[in-house]
Amino acid sequence: MTNFPTQEEIVNSVIKGIITAKNNFTFWTADELYLSYAPPKFLTIHISQEIAKLENAPELFIDATVADILRCSLPSRDAFRDFMKQKYLTQDTLCLTLDERFPHKSDNDSISRVIMSIKNGVRNVKEEYKSEIEKMCKMIEREKPSDSTLDYGIFAFYLDISNSARKKSEQRIQEIIESFDKIVNSFENLKSKFKGGDINIIPNIGEWAVGCYIIEPTFNLNKGE
Repeated sequence: MTNFPTQEEIVNSVIKGIITAKNNFTFWTADELYLSYAPPKFLTIHISQEIAKLENAPELFIDATVADILRCSLPSRDAFRDFMKQKYLTQDTLCLTLDERFPHKSDNDSISRVIMSIKNGVRNVKEEYKSEIEKMCKMIEREKPSDSTLDYGIFAFYLDISNSARKKSEQRIQEIIESFDKIVNSFENLKSKFKGGDINIIPNIGEWAVGCYIIEPTFNLNKGE
């Protein structure tokens, strides 16, 4: 197993990537607030660039399929079909997947470690976002560490609102976290935490924030003893 960046390094890179995307978009368009108008994958590309700068940087895959991620994280390469059936997972993609970096002997020996859903223009709780959280929960949850190589999942987002919005960013972020917590808490072997959320105010224009909602497995090592 190769050295892999710590969770703190990855999360910091995600937040820095989104902030860099915000600064670049503002520079290019002179729009001080609405990064949410940026092209598709604008955030994903900036996040990937920041992660790639890390020492012992992982391999990065944009829009890897659920099946491929499971093939590269379950103990058996051909177990993904039964896993998806048991967990009621449909074929879909994840915005960004981080794999172990090592010399490959074939195209079938990758090891997936982190999955990410990356959303721009997040302002309210949406079914689309909750579905992303549930999908990552199903992929990450297990009873034993050896049941998967996935360490955690991240729902990373950029939020912006105009100065005239009645509901401010702090309340919106809290509601998003609470809705995600309900999903995570419905799974037996998962926990969550939130990083970021600092509110940046642009006078007379609006406010924006960056957040990372992190989902991790928990293990009861004494279970059955």
